[in-house]
Amino acid sequence: MSPSRRTAARSVRMFALAGASAALVLGTSGSALATDPLGIGQFSAAASCDGSKGVITVTATDATATPAVVTVFLQNNNADLKRIGEPTPIKGSAEGVAVTFAENWAPGAKYRVHIKSGNDLDADIPILEAPAKACTGADDAPTTPSTPSAPSTAPSDTASTPAASGTPTRSASQSDTTAPSASNAPSPAAQESNLAETGASSRTGLIVVIAAVLVAVGGGAVFFGMRRKGTGNR
Repeated sequence: MSPSRRTAARSVRMFALAGASAALVLGTSGSALATDPLGIGQFSAAASCDGSKGVITVTATDATATPAVVTVFLQNNNADLKRIGEPTPIKGSAEGVAVTFAENWAPGAKYRVHIKSGNDLDADIPILEAPAKACTGADDAPTTPSTPSAPSTAPSDTASTPAASGTPTRSASQSDTTAPSASNAPSPAAQESNLAETGASSRTGLIVVIAAVLVAVGGGAVFFGMRRKGTGNR
């Protein structure tokens, strides 16, 4: 065999060996993917708003639809503060399948999303951070109270004027009540006049005594005059 033919045969054997090696590597990789098709990279999470309420959505893009369980935790200083909702099962698809957790997240809050799928996957999605702006809507928008109209100060100024002068002001009802009692009280002059007309003054006794004396004197004079007249007729 000539040298050129020997060289060509060696080249063919080398290409055949390289092709067999490549086939072996591809076959091994394919079997590895078939036995462990699920990875944490097939899951994603996002914090968003559903109307005026906050939600956390976890999406699985696993074309093999391998069952998994999603659990979400609120974090505080890199530690779990509380669990959000309940662990939720999920089966992914090529188009993506999502599960939603109701959570009125605070701006900038951080969440740990854990994925568990039998013995194949037990890992966390990279830490989820909520948006910097909270959810707002018509239902929970703050209501601005209406500004009350300023009360008129005229009545208070009028009412405070008598108080400032220091002179107490009597109400109309008090004036009406006390006026008749003052007018009905008789004056001393009126009492004396009434008593004089009825003869019930303090000098009534003296007048009676004088009248009695005069009557007695007059009666005696009449008696003695009639007696003397009778004596003269004899």
